Amino acid sequence: MRILTAAILLTATALTPLIWAQPTPGHRPQTPQVFSPTVLPDGHIIFSISAPNAQRVRLAANDTLPAKEMTIGSNGVWQVEIGPVAPGAYRYMFNVDGVSVIDPRNPTTSESDDNTWSLVYVPGADFMDTKELPHGAVATVTYYSTSLHQFRRMHIYTPPGYELGKGKFPVLYLLHGSGDCDDSWTSVGRAGFILDNLIASKKAKPMVVVMPAGHIRSSGLGSSEGGATVARPKREGFEDDFMNDILPYAEKNYRIYADRQYRAIAGLSMGGEQSLKIALPRLEKFAYVGVYSAGIFGILDSSHPNNKPTWEEQHKDALDDAKLKKGLKLIWFATGKDDSLIGTSRATVAMLQKHGFEPVLNESTGGHTWINWRNYLNEFAPLLFQ
Repeated sequence: MRILTAAILLTATALTPLIWAQPTPGHRPQTPQVFSPTVLPDGHIIFSISAPNAQRVRLAANDTLPAKEMTIGSNGVWQVEIGPVAPGAYRYMFNVDGVSVIDPRNPTTSESDDNTWSLVYVPGADFMDTKELPHGAVATVTYYSTSLHQFRRMHIYTPPGYELGKGKFPVLYLLHGSGDCDDSWTSVGRAGFILDNLIASKKAKPMVVVMPAGHIRSSGLGSSEGGATVARPKREGFEDDFMNDILPYAEKNYRIYADRQYRAIAGLSMGGEQSLKIALPRLEKFAYVGVYSAGIFGILDSSHPNNKPTWEEQHKDALDDAKLKKGLKLIWFATGKDDSLIGTSRATVAMLQKHGFEPVLNESTGGHTWINWRNYLNEFAPLLFQ
């Protein structure tokens, strides 16, 4: 493992005080300084944390980074090196003697539904790297949901030039997956940078992207509010919130078209199913639908508890409405061949074909990870509003 020199280290004293040797009279001892994380040119990453009194420290990673034991140096700094790591954004945290903590030397974080992660970015992916070109803006928006009787939060991307106040734009509603939140697409998902790069290269039309929170809690704002205890997330009620509050809020407060041909919806995993369940019964409102690593969950289950009709049976009239299909531009699926939901995607595509739709299914490599979902957004966005 590479050893970081003291000249490039900063300290993390928040976790535990350091114990010093007897100082020279009149001399204040120097603390070890720690930089973390350090991304090396060859794609390796060194993670460091000062915890001299800890007995065990582990790198606790998310998605595709490995969990790994860390080792302590004579200065009380724990380190571990991993890699090479493919370009992209990665979530991680440290586990110090059984306590999970974010990296105290890294100010960059990414929220999920019930957690905050530290975030590291490995450059080298042209489609999502930060470049010297016009950039859009991402706003954190609070709104009141009349459907759910609570304040809610969403993130909204506006393209470069939007702030000049000229013209209207098409809109993409982009939904996150189970366990994530409205922050996820713009932090670990790099959605803003992906759109910036596509727009600058004229591969995609300038568009507004609305990224709402897909989980519903009995109370609270966003993932949490003021440290208050909130109920575990659930999905029921999101469709009402979307149609009665999110969509009208966006159309009232942003310069976006309210016409079907300028409105798209897409999502990953849970958000992909939500996209289908919102759009298919309301095809008069959506011309583009994107489904990443998802489908209609339970579609492979032939059982009918309590004789309850399947989702397909409940929406048969809408699925068979030929008039609505005429204005539909695209239903686009993408799922990794190693993804546990590839069967769900295939079954949903087959169901749609049975009802006269012409969905596209892209079976990529890889599994149920942000590595794929960022790629899918990069592939899907250029197909919109052409």
